[in-house]
Amino acid sequence: MNDLYRKLVDLYADDQLTEEMVAELTAAAKDDDILKSEMSTLKQTVDLLKTDSGPEFNESDYLRIIFRMQTAGADISFEERESHPGQYQLPM
Repeated sequence: MNDLYRKLVDLYADDQLTEEMVAELTAAAKDDDILKSEMSTLKQTVDLLKTDSGPEFNESDYLRIIFRMQTAGADISFEERESHPGQYQLPM
């Protein structure tokens, strides 16, 4: 039965288990130090990731990523924006 509990730890950490399953898993963790440790550390990790706002991404980061992709051989093309939208460009 311990294998089943170990498979449920990720659901426990994300608060997706029913109250009965949480109670059963917690009771099983009282006798199993490894299970208790896995539950604690994964729960802390998930809670931390949920509260994290994520990385900041600005234009210099975007340009750095594009440059690395191009140097790695990626064929990246950009569409030119119209400088004057709605104005017809006469051929020269």
